[in-house]
Amino acid sequence: MHDLVIRGGTVIDGLGGPPRIADVAIDCDQIVHVGPDAGNGAAEIDATGKIVTPGFVDLHTHFDAQATWDPVLAPSAWHGVTTLVIGNCGVGFAPVRPEARNWLIDVMENVEEIPAHVLRAGLAWDWESFPDYLDALDARKHSVDIVAQVPHIALRAYVMGERAMRNEAATAGDIAAMGDLLEQAMEAGAIGFACSRTDLHRFADGSLIPGSMADQQELLALADRLAAIGSGQIEYLGMISTWDENLPFMAEMSRRSGMPVHFAMIEKDSEIRLAGIEEAAKTGARLVGHVPPRAVGNYLHWRGSRHPFMNRPSVRAIAGLPWAEQYARLGDPAFRARVLGEENVGVERLSEVARWVLDAFDRMYAVGDRQDYEPDPATDSIATLAAQAGQEAQAYAYDAMMANDGAGMIYMALANYAPGNFDRLRELIGRPGLIAGLSDAGAHCLRVADASAPTFMLTHWARDRSRGATLPIELIVKACTSDPAKAYGLEDRGVLAPGYLADLNIIDFEGLSLPVPHISADLPAGGERLVQRSEGYVATIKSGRPTFRDGEHQGVYPGKVVRGPQQRPRV
Repeated sequence: MHDLVIRGGTVIDGLGGPPRIADVAIDCDQIVHVGPDAGNGAAEIDATGKIVTPGFVDLHTHFDAQATWDPVLAPSAWHGVTTLVIGNCGVGFAPVRPEARNWLIDVMENVEEIPAHVLRAGLAWDWESFPDYLDALDARKHSVDIVAQVPHIALRAYVMGERAMRNEAATAGDIAAMGDLLEQAMEAGAIGFACSRTDLHRFADGSLIPGSMADQQELLALADRLAAIGSGQIEYLGMISTWDENLPFMAEMSRRSGMPVHFAMIEKDSEIRLAGIEEAAKTGARLVGHVPPRAVGNYLHWRGSRHPFMNRPSVRAIAGLPWAEQYARLGDPAFRARVLGEENVGVERLSEVARWVLDAFDRMYAVGDRQDYEPDPATDSIATLAAQAGQEAQAYAYDAMMANDGAGMIYMALANYAPGNFDRLRELIGRPGLIAGLSDAGAHCLRVADASAPTFMLTHWARDRSRGATLPIELIVKACTSDPAKAYGLEDRGVLAPGYLADLNIIDFEGLSLPVPHISADLPAGGERLVQRSEGYVATIKSGRPTFRDGEHQGVYPGKVVRGPQQRPRV
């Protein structure tokens, strides 16, 4: 008798094979049978009329802190994710010396918009070295598996101390010490290291985050250490505005390390990036582009970190008041008129992207009861709707944010939406050499809600898209499972076949949906974040144990820290 049998579901194997009706039998933490008549199970789930997929793998999250206080790791766990990777974009909390803790918190707050008061309340700091950090995670309960990368900025600060915080250049001795610590972390189970050379990472005053533009030779020396170790991944965030300059350097890191270099593959300049991947491959380099499955967007609302009125003097003056008082002021017609008549202040300190939020109304869309993720700019943008209503666009946006007792939201498509549709994006999803991902789960707490990416991919790309062709469901499941798993050397998961890890989702595909994101004050110290639930997940199973049934957590925590690459099962 098997421990668990999932009976009669439509199995989508994660490898791109056609859907088929089959039983799935599980013993302990492994799949032992996929096919007809699995025999009896001590526990059984009737999956008739449902799809059965491998558990989803998310390679780009920022749960480095949340993993130390939240055993569930929502919202990712609400969307069928059973394995996630932390330590991205070069930021994180290990290794760390006690005197650098607050500095790393400030870095994370400014780069990933996780509030400092939340981090100070939630982080226990029961680690110093990176191996200590992995052990500290291992000592806690988790409903998902966690894979960790070594963040370069934390590594640099550990070695250089205040010199790193002053953004000084690393010496040869500093670089050698960083390499030694990277080797130590890899031996303890890190999957690789994450780094950047970008001007996107800045403090509130506009100054660059120290280490964000580290010398190329510093990063190449760390790539050399991976070559000596013989395994690993490199995650790299480069300059967005001059992308072609990143490609030769990423290729050099890959050649020097012998390892793949992963980077963001947005729609803009995609032909240059694709050509760069192909050219790099001719020289023995492996570059892996990660494609966001929808527009890279922000939710703009009164309680968020960005919205069109955030730099108006009257709005800034009430920002510190309790929300109820802010809402009362915002609803006063005289206050509204004053705000709409004001100019923005402090714009010179904002990035180019942040400035768009102030007045790019042709990129903004009011969010209703259900969100349209592929709206038509010609008919649906706030600029268009305001003109039709005979209003100024800013007045229309103000009123849209006042809807639903001040909880109204506007979705702004910042990138991946230049043509006003997903036609180009459809060509990139599932393309060989590219990975669908970049959820940024855990980061940008009050303006991004992309942890729902797997659910979105299933609903929009495999079922609901109306402004163009959909994609086969087997391709979408593969893009959420075996593709990312293999890309990071996690070859024991992402496939429904005997011998593989028993991570699965049972989904009511026709009933699968994404409610609109909402604010939840569920972070430490009452910190707020946007969260997005899902409807339609019948069960999520991690290592053979159901962690969720009908969207409710079952109080079990079979997740663990995955240490290093995992071998493909031999059956």
